[in-house]
Amino acid sequence: MTYDVAVVGGGPAGLTAATALADDLNVVVLERESVAGGIPRHSDHPGYGIRDLRRFLSGPEYARRLVDQAARAEIRTDTMVTGWAGERTLEITSPRGREQLTARAVVLATGARERPRPARLIPGDRGAGVYTTGHLQNVVHLKHGTVGRRAVVVGAELVSYSAVLTLKHAGCATVLMTSEHARPESYAVFNAAGRTPALGARVATRTRVTAILGSPTVRAVEIENIDTGARRTVDCDTVVLTGDWIPDHELVRAGGLALDPGTLGPTVDTALRTSRPGVFAIGNLCHPVDTADIAALDGRHVARQVRDHLDGRRSAGDGIRIEVAAPLRWVSPTLLRPGDPAPSRDRLLAWTDQLVRFPTVTARQRGVEIGRRRLPWPAAPGRVFRIPSSLLDRADRHGGQVVIEVR
Repeated sequence: MTYDVAVVGGGPAGLTAATALADDLNVVVLERESVAGGIPRHSDHPGYGIRDLRRFLSGPEYARRLVDQAARAEIRTDTMVTGWAGERTLEITSPRGREQLTARAVVLATGARERPRPARLIPGDRGAGVYTTGHLQNVVHLKHGTVGRRAVVVGAELVSYSAVLTLKHAGCATVLMTSEHARPESYAVFNAAGRTPALGARVATRTRVTAILGSPTVRAVEIENIDTGARRTVDCDTVVLTGDWIPDHELVRAGGLALDPGTLGPTVDTALRTSRPGVFAIGNLCHPVDTADIAALDGRHVARQVRDHLDGRRSAGDGIRIEVAAPLRWVSPTLLRPGDPAPSRDRLLAWTDQLVRFPTVTARQRGVEIGRRRLPWPAAPGRVFRIPSSLLDRADRHGGQVVIEVR
């Protein structure tokens, strides 16, 4: 099978890219789930589609609209891409059997996932009742299953409140949320809403879970104050591990594409090219994790770059690398090449490990300051920090790496 473009992943980023490309190109979307739409399919609360569709939609409605818009593309569900058989030839497994599929361009849109308990090294008993947000929402909204009655949510960022809403839908009260930071990571409006009687989600800051207790089902968690070392036990029968994202980068690694040490996703430039010609990467595979509509806008941005590639236009040289200094952990994209466009929405996306309420961002190249911006929004842990890409307008794209700092 040969296509103009193969999109791996049928979430918001992949479907939006397919919609933008399928008018005049032969496009296939390869989705491992039985239904396309990605995480919003089982995130049954409003807040989706604001930036890309200019609508305020529930997750399932947003997913349906994206699937409908991509109708000109061939969407193959229950189809798992298991490896590479060439530079742009994919090995796939589906109910039709094992096949190989070749495309003139490949767009990786495999997204990100929350780390489960083993990856977080949380000790204790191995009782039932421990979920990630995605697993919880799948059980409640897609499988219509039941969970416990009292939950502890590990994390206090945007996705954590999505878990709280899902628990409420399932009739499970959130008795405590924990955050290792000095203040909850989410926006103030979500923190305030969480404290209302309707949700009753109190946040214990500077707190971590040191053990999960109970077998065969969870009966409690042990938590510790990071500053004092004081420990106590909280009774619960459900634990939801939120945040702590990692890209679904198995295909990137299997293909030998360059990995970014900060995001752990593929290294991409502002055109969203990877290190392999004709292979692009978009969405939360590159910046784990941002909102669904921002991921979708990556799909819109990459379409022009894919068309340029198919028309024979290539990048002009190696360009320069964009690095960050602490407390920033990563920035995306990380390569700036001569003649390339600005990144999607004219924004660099970064992640911070510390709260900076009134940030001033600077960029330096060869030790010389080339840009400075005072931003009216905070750099806060648990959510993406957006930096105007005009900060790099004076960068010499042949002159060595740029370092971005925030103070």
